[in-house]
Amino acid sequence: MSVINPNETARSWQANKRELGVHLYLSGVEGDSAELAGAYVAGFPLHLSVAPVTDWIDPEELSAAAAAVVQVDPDTPASIKRFQKLAQATNTPLIAAAYDPPLALVRALVRSGAHDVVPLPLSIDDLETSIAPLREEIRKSSRAAETSRSKLVTVIKGLGGIGATALTSQVAIRFAEHEALHGREACLIDLDVQFGDACFQLGLRPQLSLLDLLEAGTRLDSALLRSTTTDHPSGLKVIAAPPEMMPLESISSDHLLEVVDLASREFGTAFVDLPSNWTNWSLSLVARSDLVLLVTELSVAGLNRAKKQLQLLDSQDLRTLDVRVVANRFDKAQSRAIRSADVRQALGRDVAFTITNDPPLMRAAIDRGVPLGDLKRKSALGKDIDMLDAGIAAALGLER
Repeated sequence: MSVINPNETARSWQANKRELGVHLYLSGVEGDSAELAGAYVAGFPLHLSVAPVTDWIDPEELSAAAAAVVQVDPDTPASIKRFQKLAQATNTPLIAAAYDPPLALVRALVRSGAHDVVPLPLSIDDLETSIAPLREEIRKSSRAAETSRSKLVTVIKGLGGIGATALTSQVAIRFAEHEALHGREACLIDLDVQFGDACFQLGLRPQLSLLDLLEAGTRLDSALLRSTTTDHPSGLKVIAAPPEMMPLESISSDHLLEVVDLASREFGTAFVDLPSNWTNWSLSLVARSDLVLLVTELSVAGLNRAKKQLQLLDSQDLRTLDVRVVANRFDKAQSRAIRSADVRQALGRDVAFTITNDPPLMRAAIDRGVPLGDLKRKSALGKDIDMLDAGIAAALGLER
C-alpha cells in the first residue's frame, strides 16, 4: 500500500480548507496596483480582476470571498448603479474604490451598503485599514457558512473487493432522497480513477467525467461543475470517474481539492469514494472530511487491513477525525467467530454500523442500476442502509 506519490514529499497533503480572499474589481492596473495581486491584506490574499466599471459582477463569484473591492466612477451613473445592485445581491462585505470621490458620493455608497470607500490608486495601507476591522467577523461568518452548508464524507476501503462502492452508491441515493425533502442536495464523486464504476452501478451513462473538471483549470466554476454531473432519479448528483484509467500520481492535488471543495459548497454534502491505494490527494481529502467511513469485513484479513488504515491516520496526526467503522456483508456467523471484544482490541474502537450480507439483492440492484427499494420494498439490507443514512445525517448535524 503506497502512502504518498513518489514525486511528492511526505507532508505535501493539505489539511486546510480553501483560503478566503479579497477580490479586487478594477478597470485598469495603474501605478502600484499591479503589485497588489497575490499580496496579503489583513491576512487575506488579494485576487485581481480587470474589467470595465460598468460590467456586471456575478454575486455568486463573491460567495467564497472574504470581501470585495469594487471600483466606482463618479462620472458614470451605470457604475454607481452596479455597485448599489451588487450590494443588494450579496452578503459579502463590499468596499467601494474611486478616484477623488465627492462627499455626496461617499455618503450615497455607504447608504447603499458599502462597508467603506477607499481612494484610488489602491494602497496596501488603505486596504489594511479598511479590511482589518472585518477580519474576525468574516472568519466567523465563513466558519458558520461552511459548517451549515458544506459537508464532506469520504469512504475508505478497508479491503479491496468488499463492495464498498456498491454500498456507498446505495446509501448516497437514500441520503439524496432525504436531503431533497429538506430542499438540499447531495453529490457522489467517484475518485477511484482507475477502477471506479459508481455510475455503472447506478445505471447512469455520463457524458462528462472528473477528467473534464480536472482539465478545466481556471475555467472551473459552478456552471461547469453542474454541467459535468450526471443526475440520478433520486436527485443524487454524480461525478463519474474518468472513462479511461489514470495514474494516481498524475492528478494535481490542488486541482482535485478545488473540485471537491466546489462540489461540497455547491451541493451541500459530497460523498467521495476513494481508491484503495493512498495518495497525497486522498490523504488531503480525508484530512478535510467531516466524516470518514472505513468500510471493511469482519474477517481476520479485513480487520488487519482496517487496523493499518487507522494506524496511517494516526501517524499523520489525524486522530481527531470522526472515523466510523462499517462492517459490510455481515452475517450472524461472523459475530460468533469474531466477537465485539476482538474488534475493539484490533481496531481500538467498535463497529459503528453493520450491513447485512444479501448478495442476490445487491447484485440485482447493480445489474439493473436501481436502488434496492425498487427491487424489494422491505429487506434487512435496506433497513441497514437506512440506519447508515440516519447515522451519517446525525454525524453531520442534519435534521431528518
